[in-house]
Amino acid sequence: MLSHLSADMRIREEAFGPVASLYRVADLDEAIALANDTSFGLSSNAWTRDEAEQERLIRDLAAGGVFFNGMTASHPALPFGGVKRSGYGRELAGYGIREFCHVTTVWYGPPNG
Repeated sequence: MLSHLSADMRIREEAFGPVASLYRVADLDEAIALANDTSFGLSSNAWTRDEAEQERLIRDLAAGGVFFNGMTASHPALPFGGVKRSGYGRELAGYGIREFCHVTTVWYGPPNG
């Protein structure tokens, strides 16, 4: 775990591996602003059992997934993917299989006549 971090440190880039970055913030508003102030957005993790906080984080965090009281995980039954520079689209589950489909739009105008 890395602590005593500031917003200008390079750890704000997308880090993979067993790394936890700990930032101290005054409140939920500051936490959301800090989390969204990045060009990446694969997933987010929050430790709270407060349902109002959970709903707010789901609504306001710019991330492909929001995981509560645990680390980011991938499961075949759930779509997985990021936003911003962390990827486009989803893999796994119904949403993921549609990423491999090409849809054709067909439209017929009114008949002449």
